Amino acid sequence: MHKVWYNYHQVNSREERTIIKTTSRTRLNSEIRYPEVRVIGASGEQLGIMSSKEAQILANEQGVDLVEIAANANPPVVKIIDWGKYQYQKMKEEAKNRKKAREKQSELKQMKIGLKISDNDLNIKVRKMRGFLDDGDRVKILIIFRGREMAHKEIGQDLLNKVVDLLGEGIVMEGKPQMNGRNLSAQVRKK
Repeated sequence: MHKVWYNYHQVNSREERTIIKTTSRTRLNSEIRYPEVRVIGASGEQLGIMSSKEAQILANEQGVDLVEIAANANPPVVKIIDWGKYQYQKMKEEAKNRKKAREKQSELKQMKIGLKISDNDLNIKVRKMRGFLDDGDRVKILIIFRGREMAHKEIGQDLLNKVVDLLGEGIVMEGKPQMNGRNLSAQVRKK
């Protein structure tokens, strides 16, 4: 069910007002009833201002539809186009915009690594990080220091450098590695 709003438009100099019913959907062909409309042709050229009846006749001659584009403009803007083709292009464009929005929403993934990690475990974590980076996500690498390991922060820095090297070319470190409590952290992303 469509919501219905009522807009008041001046019809002539006597200040007569008519109620024109507008719905949330786009108006087509005979639903467009304005005294004057600005008409745009099928290839985007301006055809000028004319009555909606004249615009409808022009659209019928070309075998296409008259579609309301901007109802709030003064005078309202209509376009002579193939409605089915217009809907299809609009749907494709919206899908493309949704896809772009999803791609822009990169998440921040986090990977914790202890100083005493074995080479095999490190390779597994690096492979997992590569997967995150390939999906367009950013990865926060946390090198965790336990107990007396805090005395050897250079070992943690070396491990972080080793992880970045294993991730390979095309990886950028965002900012400098930082110590936060007992963790050394750095964020990486794809170039």
